[in-house]
Order: sequence, then C-alpha cells, then structure tokens
Amino acid sequence: MTPNAQLNRPICVQRGYLVEEVKTLDEVLEYLESWPQELRGVAYETLYRACREAAAGRFPVSAVAENFRRFVKRHHMLAETHRTRVHQPAH
Repeated sequence: MTPNAQLNRPICVQRGYLVEEVKTLDEVLEYLESWPQELRGVAYETLYRACREAAAGRFPVSAVAENFRRFVKRHHMLAETHRTRVHQPAH
C-alpha cells in the first residue's frame, strides 16, 4: 500500500468558507498533521496510527476513510455535498 492510496470516495471537509475534498491516504495524513496540537486526543492518535499502518499495508484504507469521516463529523467539519445533474436541453 502507498500513502497515495485512493479512498473509496472523497470526504469533503469544511475549512472556514472552503470545502476541501480529501481523496487519498496521503491527504488524510496531511490533514491530521495540520490538526491543532491542543485538540489532539485519543481519537486523533488512534486515527493517525491507523493511517501510518494503512500506508505500510497493515490496515485497510477503507477503515481509515470511515474513521476519518467520523472524526471530521465529530468536530462539525464534515461538509455534506450534493451532486446535482445539469440539465442538457434536447436538440
């Protein structure tokens, strides 16, 4: 497994007015490394270790993705996006 392993689906994270799509294991690690030191706790440490284990091929990337989604949701940063279809008029 590599840190560039794709998540099964992007996870949209709200950062202020911006929504960032996290699509790879490497992006999850980058996000966690930027997490404020004073907010790091057991959930953070567990998720970070799981990411490292997944990067080494010893933990499922799908489990990291689900736990990352839960982590950002717990911190009210999960952005719910709805894909809309653009109507193309018939010619």
